[in-house]
Amino acid sequence: MKRIVVLGGGISGYGSAILAKKQGFEVFLSDAGRIAERFRRELDRWEVPYEEGGHTEARILAAGEVVKSPGIPETAPIVQLIRAREIPVISEIEFAGRYLGGARTVCVTGSNGKTTTTSLIYKILRDAGMNVALGGNIGESFAYSVATGQFDWYVLELSSFQLDGMYRFRADVAVLMNITPDHLDRYDHSFERYADAKMRITHNQRARDCFIYSADDEVIRREIGRRDLRMRQLPFAARTAIASGAGDAFLDGDGLFTAAVGRSSVEIDTARMRIKGLHNAYNAMAASLAALAVGVEPEQIARSVYDFAPVAHRLEPAGELDGAEWINDSKATNVDSVWYALESMRKPVVWIAGGTDKGNDYAPLLDFAREKVHTLVCMGVDNRKLVAAFSGVVPHVIATGSLEEALEAARAAARPGDAVLLSPACASFDLFKNYENRGDLFKQWVADHAK
Repeated sequence: MKRIVVLGGGISGYGSAILAKKQGFEVFLSDAGRIAERFRRELDRWEVPYEEGGHTEARILAAGEVVKSPGIPETAPIVQLIRAREIPVISEIEFAGRYLGGARTVCVTGSNGKTTTTSLIYKILRDAGMNVALGGNIGESFAYSVATGQFDWYVLELSSFQLDGMYRFRADVAVLMNITPDHLDRYDHSFERYADAKMRITHNQRARDCFIYSADDEVIRREIGRRDLRMRQLPFAARTAIASGAGDAFLDGDGLFTAAVGRSSVEIDTARMRIKGLHNAYNAMAASLAALAVGVEPEQIARSVYDFAPVAHRLEPAGELDGAEWINDSKATNVDSVWYALESMRKPVVWIAGGTDKGNDYAPLLDFAREKVHTLVCMGVDNRKLVAAFSGVVPHVIATGSLEEALEAARAAARPGDAVLLSPACASFDLFKNYENRGDLFKQWVADHAK
């Protein structure tokens, strides 16, 4: 009997362990930290042996294959030991993909926009009455859904870390939103390696599969030019003239876009969408192409796109305080994501940024900051890079060391009619558990002070 070891007891790991158990493998899960109570309960219910608070090397190195959770870097000592023993290491996506049966997948990746696009595709398919599950980086564990459900379609948000461990898995519909610098610390600060990881979304695709991508993204266009891609290509764009025999989507100057695949097409008026800004026009174009490729009727796509509400922590209204609008964009953990947030602002901005810098180059934000931001509140353990980048660009730059201090400074700086925008451009790990924790605390503070 093959022995499967699962590294990491989070949502990816517990699902992989349960799927391995259901498939009849001898399975063991190991986590260097603590496993959340809800995951422990499920592991106990399925009688999966596990450990937490450290790794037992002998048990791990006896594995025939290791399923590594995406948050564990290659530099982790236990991973280095596994590699030295030449034990195969795969991702949850690769593992779960072996047991799909006849089910098919829509897989979404990109540096920005993938959560909104994935959620919108899922909504369109669900509204159309399809038997569909949501997973990957959001929703339930992909592996757990495969183990416990019987779905016809899986809509998956995939990070570059999940794609790194994918070898034979194939996306029936692959969506690549953009490639901009992010997580370079996990790729030896090599943008080329990071871009290669994102392009793994196209691996193993066949002629009848679909690849949906932004034709406005220069990096994607370059990467496509370097590869011999045989699948149907469906580009979307707002700035680039495109034409594809298989289908495409294009945003015109009046805020309308048309998405067409084969003989089916849908026209969307972006002014009627509940999600605003250029970045959401891109998200809706990609989602519409994916839905058409899957076979959803155009009228249903339009209804679902118009009905779709903003996802949490992405330009999410948090309330009004002293006549200023407060906006939670905690999910904006890189420069490109903040670019789209600032681009969408139509009011004078008090901008709250900062956290764990991931090798950011803030130059793309300077024009918007100069034009729209009158106060930048830096929130982090080390604010030197942000202060240096925007001093002389933004009239007022304030360094703070805690959420409370940052929000008090933002409130003091905000005027009636302003927007106070939490859009950090950085990871959250210096002061918070994750970006959700940062965004939830921001929203709670606004709610408490608005009373």
